[in-house]
Amino acid sequence: MRYFIELSYFGKAYHGWQNQPDSISVQEVLEEKLGMVLRSDIAIVGAGRTDAGVHAKQMFAHFDHNEDIDTGLLKYKLNSMLPKDIAIACIFKVNDEAHARFDAVSRSYEYHIVQEKDAFKKDLAWLLKHKIDVDRMNEAAQILKAYTNFKCFSRSRTDVKTYNCRIDDAEWKKEGNELVFHITADRFLRNMVRAIVGTLIAIGQHKFPVSQMHEIIQSEDRGEAGASVPAHGLYLTRIEYPANIRID
Repeated sequence: MRYFIELSYFGKAYHGWQNQPDSISVQEVLEEKLGMVLRSDIAIVGAGRTDAGVHAKQMFAHFDHNEDIDTGLLKYKLNSMLPKDIAIACIFKVNDEAHARFDAVSRSYEYHIVQEKDAFKKDLAWLLKHKIDVDRMNEAAQILKAYTNFKCFSRSRTDVKTYNCRIDDAEWKKEGNELVFHITADRFLRNMVRAIVGTLIAIGQHKFPVSQMHEIIQSEDRGEAGASVPAHGLYLTRIEYPANIRID
């Protein structure tokens, strides 16, 4: 039987979601605690990867188990055992072919910026004191939706088969004392959101003209885009699945 886990985590202490040979990951911690509760070796498959230091307001993963599970009790036990920076929101049964990664139809991220020092946001948003032109950044963000190949924003050494993504939404919004970039796509490449944000910031600082976004994307060259912004301002916020994936 296959089960989905919905969880969230504060990413500061982890070297990303995916297991690493010499660094602690969210996946490693969750697999360890899940195995202890179910008394068997459990492998979990995440909906995607987040880089070291990136946070997730919503992440999904799936695992298989031969016995029927009291999902409410499992959620309670896991939350009792997991560290304070990982929280289980829900566990539910899905059909045996359901896949946390491949069945996701869209993913959404946010990038948070503060422009004045805030002692309570030091690990939650990037402090950027330089003046930036949000209107220019939003104009450039709309250009993203006209393209599908985003090799220019991908980490150079990666094993993906395609650089194609469909971006459905990309917009900067002022939210309280934060400037937040919202982006939704069917899939994302490694480092893609942080590279996009860095490029938009460069445009907002008048280092590039807005029109250069076209040239950057068409170049398919990571060296043409802006620098990647720090990980601690980035949040995976939502993953959507077909409505019929859940069976309980």
